[in-house]
Amino acid sequence: MSALSPTEALMPEISAPIVLALPKGRILDAVAPILRAAGIVPAPDCLDGDSRRLRFPTDDPGLDVIRVRPFDVATFVAFGAAQIGICGADVLMEFDYPEIYAPLDLRVGGCRVSVAEPADLPPTDPACWSQVRVATKYPNVARRHFAAKGIHADIVHLNGAMELAPNLGLSRLIVDLVQTGGTLRANGLHETEVIAEISSRLIVNRTALKTRPEAIASLIDRFRAALAEGAGS
Repeated sequence: MSALSPTEALMPEISAPIVLALPKGRILDAVAPILRAAGIVPAPDCLDGDSRRLRFPTDDPGLDVIRVRPFDVATFVAFGAAQIGICGADVLMEFDYPEIYAPLDLRVGGCRVSVAEPADLPPTDPACWSQVRVATKYPNVARRHFAAKGIHADIVHLNGAMELAPNLGLSRLIVDLVQTGGTLRANGLHETEVIAEISSRLIVNRTALKTRPEAIASLIDRFRAALAEGAGS
């Protein structure tokens, strides 16, 4: 039996539905109007937080939706399990996958990645620091940020309850996602620096954009048109 040509080898992939990766939680609620404006109608339980399903058909047989943790969307897209997705710019900053192209800022999910410390700490000049211990779920972002200041960041990698770390002696600082700052204040912390302003982005797998250019470009255009109509703003 002769080996398949590259074109033949791609046929199953090209004929399969495109997969759109969506983040669970509050961002999914914010993205729902954009999906509607883009003409993307997933199965009703896709937007139901109590649904245990993870993959959903849409009214388009050529498009399926998966619902995953916000921090995992970029990984699904980078490795080709999904061809297109929606994730926060914070995730793109942390993983910096070269396989991902981010053509659109969806202008939802606004927040910021910030440095915070206990509000009752005596003021010190960070320029005098040579190193600092930081609790965060963004180790790469934190290391790059402090390295640019000539400071070595000793990272304590946490996935939640970051605000507890300074007051329990686990770290001096935290680097975390901040929306209103209410959780920081409730736990005796305050922001000392904003590393980056964050919003949700439409992301695309670069290989999929080459192998399925018409289908992917059509989806990008639908999202662009939805934004032009004011969806999500």
